[in-house]
Parts: sequence; C-alpha cells; structure tokens
Amino acid sequence: MTRPIRLGMVGGGNDAFIGAVHRIAARMDGHFTLVAGALSSSAEKARASGAALGLAPDRTYDSFAAMARREARLKDGIEAVAIVTPNHMHFAPAREFLKRGIHVICDKPLTATMAEARKMVQAVRASKALFILTHNYTGYPMIRQAREMVASGALGRIRLVNVEYVQDWLTEPLEQSGQKQAAWRTDPARSGAGGATGDIGTHAYNLARFVTGLGLDSLSADLDAFGAGRVLDDNGHVMLRFEGGAKGLLWCSQVAPGNENGLRLRIYGDKGGLEWAQEDPNYLFHAPLGEPKRRLTRGGAGASAAAAAVTRTPGGHPEGYLEGFANIYTGAARAIRAHQAGQPMPDLDDLPGIDDGLEGMKFVDACVRSSRRNAAWVRLG
Repeated sequence: MTRPIRLGMVGGGNDAFIGAVHRIAARMDGHFTLVAGALSSSAEKARASGAALGLAPDRTYDSFAAMARREARLKDGIEAVAIVTPNHMHFAPAREFLKRGIHVICDKPLTATMAEARKMVQAVRASKALFILTHNYTGYPMIRQAREMVASGALGRIRLVNVEYVQDWLTEPLEQSGQKQAAWRTDPARSGAGGATGDIGTHAYNLARFVTGLGLDSLSADLDAFGAGRVLDDNGHVMLRFEGGAKGLLWCSQVAPGNENGLRLRIYGDKGGLEWAQEDPNYLFHAPLGEPKRRLTRGGAGASAAAAAVTRTPGGHPEGYLEGFANIYTGAARAIRAHQAGQPMPDLDDLPGIDDGLEGMKFVDACVRSSRRNAAWVRLG
C-alpha cells in the first residue's frame, strides 16, 4: 500500500451510528482517508457534519448527485465512496458513482426492493468500478477459520446449520418516540419489505452461507410484527433446506428481551460440529465426533492461517466488531489498489459483493412470500 485511498461518504451525518462505524473501520489500517461527503439529505446538517469531520467546505455537498459529478472531474477526486444511508437510498447514489468509475462500498442490505436490487446488479455489471457490500461479520478471524475448517472437511458432510440473530431494542414501539434508527427501520418506504428479516436476518443468512458454502434450495418462513402498530416484521422463524440435503434453522428477532446483539452460528456435520457467538467472538468451539469439545482462540494455539491473516493483536487481547468491520475495508483497499494498477485481482472470496447482496434480497423476498402463504415452502426468486 502507498498513499491512502481518497474516500467519500453518502449519509453518515452527526447522529448516524453506522456512518461512524464505517469511518473508524476505513481508517483503522490506514488504507483510506475521508476527503468528501454528502452526509445528510438536509443541506444544513450536511455542512455541519462535514465541518465536524474536518472536511473542506468545497468538498462537503448538499446532494450525492452534485458530489458524484464534481468529484469525478477533480484531479484529486474521490476514488471510492461509502454509502451508509437507509436502504431506500442505496441504489440511486451507487448508480451515480458506479457510472463514473468510482468504487462503491455499500452498507447492507443491497437495496429496499427487488426491482432496485436487479437494477443495481445491472449498474455494477456495466461499470468498471468495484462494488463491495459490508457484511461485516464475515470479517471476524474465527469466522474465517470456521469457513476454512468446513471447506477442509473437518466437519465432514454438513447436516445441520442453526443461526440466530436476536436483539431486544424494538420490544417497545421506539419508533413512535421519534428515535431515528427505529423510525426508518420500521418504515417499509425506507427499509423495504423486511423489518428484522432485512436488517439482521440478512446478516444471519449471509453468515451461514459464507461459512458453509451451501446454496439454498428452499425455505419456510413465519414472520410476525409484535410491536403495536408495526407493519414490518420484528421477529422471524425460518426453516431452510440447503442444496445437497442439509437442513437449517434461522431465527431473527428485535423483540427478545435480554438480547443485545446475539448473533450465533452452529454447524454440524457427520464428523463434528462448530459453534461461534458474536458477543464472544475470539473463541471458536470445535467438537470432533467422539472427542471432547475444544476451544480455539483467536491468536492462540490452534488458530489457522485464515484467522491469522485478519488478526491484529496477540491472543488474549480481544478483537471484535470494529476490527471485523475494518477487515472488510482492508480487503476492499487491496482489491481497489490491484484494480487501479491493472494487476490480477486478489482472491475476493472473502469479500462480500453484488452477488451476496442480490442473494440477501432474494432471501428477504422469499421469507415475505412464504409467510404470506402461511409458511409455505418457496424457492428464492
């Protein structure tokens, strides 16, 4: 790596949670520097947010369209842009930057609707720029190790995949208080057809497929909106049938008291099992059939090359959410640098992209269709 990649941001103003996370992740390994932004749909807030981040006034824009046009013309314009807006504002900004050859790093899910998701695929295919989707949980070292172990056959033939992502923050109708994060996530016009399914269910589904490498054959979903007056689901139970015969269960909920960010993955084959929990992410539990369960630690004895490649500190020094997120940005930086230099692209298997985004949208769409048909089994569209 030489100089940092010039990065812009759409969304992520002063009171936005995920925008701050992206900025930390982008600068953690020194591969990006934020130089421009259209940080809010409010011009006043955009300018205030830009000033708070130290952006030059002439690189703080009132709209993403103006930002895309001007930055593409500047000699030192942005080389990549992070899109950290609500779901309904992913496609339009991404399209503007992609058609100008500016690489896009986009928060998940891909878009709010299937129609926009398919248009996004077309925009990415038509562009010379890269598109990265921040399914950040795939960046954890022990998740990389779990994937490596499954691929090596350590678990044998996969039979069972259980994944859950449960929270409690929407147990009460927080959106009625005007809380920004709750308001847009429970609004179908901004969030899309899926509530908890789209917000965290897509993470769980992506993680299960990332680690196992299994394709989905069909699913049966039972979605509920328990919150008073809520339109979108806040709880989902989904049965999964994978290609090759493996079966799975996915539970996503934002109304489960006592759970803060309970993402957990369990995988069982005919030779053993694996267990991992995001709230204690430095440990991976491996249970070979007929032997005692083993605790593998990030940076410790038994850590694999795949885990070591995305580890920063020695074992016993916890790494977590921000470091995992930063691993996605570092992977994106390597891909962008290779692309700019006209060099062979690095292995992108660990870097979520447009195909993962479309798969996630198909998952949400299938869950909604199944639930409307009384949990009928459906295939991804």
